[in-house]
This record gives sequence, structure tokens and C-alpha cells, in this order.
Amino acid sequence: MVQFHIQPDSDIPASTQLYDQIWFAIASRQYPPGYRLPSTRQLAMQTGLHRNTISKVYRQLEEAGVVEAHPGSGIYVRESNVESARLASPLWEEFPNARSTVEASLDELLRQGCSLHQARELFLAEIDWRLRCSAQVLVTTMRQDMGAGELMTRELEAALNIPVQLVPLEELEDVLAQTRSGTVVTSRYFITEAEAIAAPKSVRVIPIDIYNYAKELEMLKDLPSGTSLGMVSLSTGILRAAEVIAYSLKGDDILLMTAQAEDAVKLNALVRNSQTIVVFDQASLPALKRAIASARDDLIRPPQLVVCGNYIDADSITLLKRELGLD
Repeated sequence: MVQFHIQPDSDIPASTQLYDQIWFAIASRQYPPGYRLPSTRQLAMQTGLHRNTISKVYRQLEEAGVVEAHPGSGIYVRESNVESARLASPLWEEFPNARSTVEASLDELLRQGCSLHQARELFLAEIDWRLRCSAQVLVTTMRQDMGAGELMTRELEAALNIPVQLVPLEELEDVLAQTRSGTVVTSRYFITEAEAIAAPKSVRVIPIDIYNYAKELEMLKDLPSGTSLGMVSLSTGILRAAEVIAYSLKGDDILLMTAQAEDAVKLNALVRNSQTIVVFDQASLPALKRAIASARDDLIRPPQLVVCGNYIDADSITLLKRELGLD
């Protein structure tokens, strides 16, 4: 006979303790399908609980579809018992590998001493927290390079299909003081500062990786001496880094100009004087094309365009979708 133990000094109600233990006995086949459960009198003697409390637990199990009452005979484990409840959800068919993951996680919690009730609370708390975090997504960068933040914001809104708010890192603390939960996204350059602000407020910070520009670097190495090279981006940080790398690879062998997409004067000058133009983000491409079209009559040959991929690395987008429950 399965022995049930009730801890009278526990914060968990005695009825919940008994409910979880009986459910586990059924789920683990200690009480197999068709098994007749102990009478309320037997359980009262074993646990010290009142028979009314035990009757209440049996009613809860019956409502959950785990047991069924046979009038004049007793309470029996349903033939379909736990398996029918699990198989009833179409999600098991939609996610065929989910069961093994859920079972392994639940088994591990039970091995650590959790009751089924506590395990359920842990799962629900985590799910609830992630849902609340996904309700508000903030992108943060230093004010001096809000162009990078704008790039991240645009790409995240397109990829995640949810609103994303851009906040200067210098204002992040004030913004987080007015919210209960959320997720802060930033590049690894600012992760330390962002975590220092967000951690005391129990707001998580997820770093993203940027596109590696490997193809563009190889192109830069192969440019002939004397090439006039233009670089365009929304981000001043990208342009500064690209300029340093370009000079480190080619020195004075190239003539280099940079411009932000919204700086019409510099952009027009760059278009008229560049043989090759590297566009570091898709967001800058429309402005650059307009500048080329405007200067077409003055150009002997339109510049060759090298358009980079998205600013945010694809693996980072996948991670964010998973963490926000959007995948």
C-alpha cells in the first residue's frame, strides 16, 4: 500500500499535499488503471486527515478526470487516466518532441523534492514572466550613436512583429522606473552598462550580435589602389569602426568618404566622388538610391553598390524569438 505523508507545519494545504501525492501515485503507475483507491476511512487513519478533507480530494481528482466513482464500490483509477488527459491536447501532435522535454523537466523537479503543485507553479511563474517581458521590448544604445539603436529597432520590429521602443542608455533608468517588467535589448558593446541599470529592477537584458561583414572585408582587401570608396550607414559607430578597419587594411591606397543617410549634403558629395559605395544597412539604401538618381546626369558611371545584410545577426533574432515566446 502506498504511504502518504502529510506535513502539518507546511505552507502547502494538507488537501493539496494529499492531492499531489495521489496524482503522482497514479501518474507513476503505483496506482495503475482500474485500481481501487483506499477508502476515506483508511486514508484518514493513515494521514490523520478528516474524512471530509479526503472526500474533497477525491472529488477534485474526479473533476480532473483522473479517477471515477463507482457507487457502492469505491473510487477507481480511470482506465484512460493520465494518458487520456495528455493525449487530448492537439499541441502534442503539433509539437511531437515536446513531451519528452516536458517529462524530463518535470521528473527533474520531482527528484529535487518539488511536489506536482509546486512544479506547476514554477512552470507557470516562468511562463508568466516571459509573457510580461515580451509585452515591452526596449532597445538601448548610447545617445551618441542612436543610429545603431534605430537600426536595431527597425529590424526587430520587422522580425518580431511587435512594437519596440528605442531608449537612450542615459535615460534607461528613468524609463525602467515606470515599468514593472520588460526586456532590454542592446549590442554587446553596451551590455555591462545596461545590466547594471536593469538588474536591480528585475528586468532582463539580452545582448545581440551584429552582422560580421566578412564578405565586405574580403571585397575591401581586393580593391585596386586609388579606388574612391564611400561608406554609408545610419550609425556613426559603424562608420567610425569601418573607417578604422579600412585604413588598417589599405592605408592611403584608397580615397575614403563616409556619410550618414540623413546627411543629404555629405551623401550627395559621396555619390559624386565614389567609385564603390558600401551600404552598411538596408535602412540607408533608399536615401542613397535617391541621391544617385538625383546626381545621375553628373555621373560618368554610377558607383558600384555593395549592400550589406541586416545589422542584427540571424542567430540573435532566433534567440530573441525564443526568449520572448514568439518563435
